[in-house]
Amino acid sequence: MTRPARPDDVDAICAALPGTELGTTWGDVPTWKVPRGEKGRGFVLYRHPHKSAVDPSTGELYDDLLVIRTAGPADKAALVEDGSTPFFTIDHFRNTSAVLVQQSRLGELTLDELTEVIHEAWLAVAPRRLVKEFLADG
Repeated sequence: MTRPARPDDVDAICAALPGTELGTTWGDVPTWKVPRGEKGRGFVLYRHPHKSAVDPSTGELYDDLLVIRTAGPADKAALVEDGSTPFFTIDHFRNTSAVLVQQSRLGELTLDELTEVIHEAWLAVAPRRLVKEFLADG
């Protein structure tokens, strides 16, 4: 088991993947995309607080959410339904292949677990050429 994951690990993991850049989507939402440039597709984004995402125990808007892409509905369900992980979803993301996680709860994952989830997110949207090269490197 590796050390607990930390919020700063997110950028380090994403930046280490081939062809990525930290850009913006939806106007001004910081988003890790692949490939670089206008055609990049988001795989991890830092969601702004929004009335659609409220902590049920406090009634406060979540202010530290990450949205992490999944390969599909089955992968999303596996993460959300696993009570040992901090991943969840909200109605706003009901038909989206993505999970949410509070950055403040990343320590409930190991660095290896967070890396695996982010790698899977990248694999879900990366161009085939980059995926092939990445998987060949091992």
